[in-house]
Amino acid sequence: MTENNERTIALCGVWHVHAESYCREAMKRCRILGVWEEDAERRADFCTRTGLPAFESFEDLLASGADGAIVCCATRDHAAVIPRLAAAGMDVFTEKVLAITDQDAEKIRSAVLKCGNRFMISLPHKCSGTVRAAYTAALSGRLGKLNYFRFRNVHSGSSRNWLPAHFYDRDECGGGAMIDLGAHGMYLADWFLGVPEEARSVFTRACANPETALKNTDGVEDNAITLLRYASGAIAVNETGFVNIGEQVLEVGGEEGRIRIDGSGATLYADGADGPETLPPEPNLPSPIVQFCTGGILPGFGIDEAVRLTRLMTMAYADN
Repeated sequence: MTENNERTIALCGVWHVHAESYCREAMKRCRILGVWEEDAERRADFCTRTGLPAFESFEDLLASGADGAIVCCATRDHAAVIPRLAAAGMDVFTEKVLAITDQDAEKIRSAVLKCGNRFMISLPHKCSGTVRAAYTAALSGRLGKLNYFRFRNVHSGSSRNWLPAHFYDRDECGGGAMIDLGAHGMYLADWFLGVPEEARSVFTRACANPETALKNTDGVEDNAITLLRYASGAIAVNETGFVNIGEQVLEVGGEEGRIRIDGSGATLYADGADGPETLPPEPNLPSPIVQFCTGGILPGFGIDEAVRLTRLMTMAYADN
């Protein structure tokens, strides 16, 4: 920490679409020492927009003495940069997913645990008071033995052509819609049901926008479903895509009831009840980036959850 106890942060990469929103949140609470981005043009543009200084090299970032780093570089590069950030004594906040391969995820875990730094991955839906109310009710036994989970989360990034071209780079991303937007359904399924025994996926390219087709030269999926099977007999359905619009839907069910979250909130349907019950939301938790910047990191966003998210993705992509 600096002498006046102001937390100092370095921004490691601006590749991800969330980099600027993370930076804006951090600027409210910390002092940003600088921005490193491998692509010099992208770095210069970002620094011009935000008014922040640039690190000309990754080594300059490592030597900055920052208390922490926000990692928004390409997913492919996480295994190269996060261990070095941790070794330099920095706490680490990273955009999901942690890594493209299980081996890289374990490499990062080993480095984080060896160095003893604080680590946080962005799993924002776990902060939602509505989702947390559903989790509390589901784990309380009100639904009986859980046997079903479904999360539908889509946007129009491909069909409306607002995703950047590098989000279709298979090498940098590890895939398309599932490894990006589908990550939310994966970590929520992990939270509610744990680690599955098997995953099966159907990935397609459905976008009809010719401008997007020029970007997606690697042919990554823009429309995707992954089914997860658990030893308990439960099934999870993770639906995602870059070619749809509509509200997010979360459903969790058991032998005695089910909960549905949509645009109208959370509703519990219990076997034998007179009618549906509206679940009042729990208080929202601070967003992951706010938790990181204030030092108030809560359980459930750590390295173990991050490694499991990568594991779920490698299972989803095993046959794709």
